[in-house]
Amino acid sequence: MALFKADEIRLAGMAASVPSKTVNNRDYSWISKKERELLIKSTGVETKRVIEPGTATSDLCYAATTKLLEDLQWDPKDIGILIFVSQTRDYLIPATSGILQERLGLPKSAIVLDINQGCSGFVYGLATISSLMKTTGIEKALLLVGDISSLNSAYRDKSTYPLFGDAGTATAIEMKKGAGPMYFNLQGDGKGYDAIIIPDGGFRNHLSKKSFDYKKHGDGIYRSNLHVALNGMDVFNFTLREVPPNAKALFAFSGTDPASLDYYIFHQANKLIIQTITKMLRLDKDKVPLSIDKFGNTSSASVPLTLVSELRDQLNAYPVKLFLSAYGIGLSWGSVILETDGMVCPEIVEYKK
Repeated sequence: MALFKADEIRLAGMAASVPSKTVNNRDYSWISKKERELLIKSTGVETKRVIEPGTATSDLCYAATTKLLEDLQWDPKDIGILIFVSQTRDYLIPATSGILQERLGLPKSAIVLDINQGCSGFVYGLATISSLMKTTGIEKALLLVGDISSLNSAYRDKSTYPLFGDAGTATAIEMKKGAGPMYFNLQGDGKGYDAIIIPDGGFRNHLSKKSFDYKKHGDGIYRSNLHVALNGMDVFNFTLREVPPNAKALFAFSGTDPASLDYYIFHQANKLIIQTITKMLRLDKDKVPLSIDKFGNTSSASVPLTLVSELRDQLNAYPVKLFLSAYGIGLSWGSVILETDGMVCPEIVEYKK
């Protein structure tokens, strides 16, 4: 376990952007009406937001960032770090962070960095950017986190298509004396790398004509090697095996009584997973807000999107003690305990191309 803390770092603001197009799982005609209702009940995904053709993750993050900077009244020239966390970057090369640096008008002196991380990406990104700020002394930074996972899912794959939605988020972070600390616990297990995977299209398995061929992988599951393959049972078991001990270790390391926290935000992978973890940790379910019913599993964006969607009024108004936990592809997982102090949190931006 990587247990550590970052002092004198605060979240100044947070914003989220989702596509204007809404898809309802009750209209998912690939499976029967009975299966649809059972799927909604077990996963919690009733509707999700899906991009229109030609929209990239950076477009959603850019929309969230421009709104956040406007409300914060931050000058882009004062920002010294930009980290972009996503598995659906604009290009194989170059890095999307540089593209966003130019679009947002950040100075050439800024550190810009892409992190190829999925479900645990927000926590990993927050840990990375906090560490960089402490090391460099840079006072203002942007953490842009998002994914357009709907593009990776085959419509005829009932194990993935109904789950994934699209979103982009922006978090403004600044140095402030007396702020913090933030406590982190990061972990990973590469043995499970193939539990969630797109087999072809990278540099291990190059794109070929066969990459586009659809194959049957089970009842109601047809996909190509360019679509995400999800072993749901492996992911479910991994999450319940690893996330509760990770949380308990962080509570102990930070000296935090879980009951003293205001809210617990979990990666919105699946309602049943979140409910089970809540019971295993004996948490107050009223302190565990969900956004999965409205937005689906938005991968790396799900934790900040849930904060903006469900806790915007509280975050704007007064200090809030938070436990954030994210887990999934990699396999990787991590958690952070932090306290906000009245951050700027605009309403969700609906992106129209």
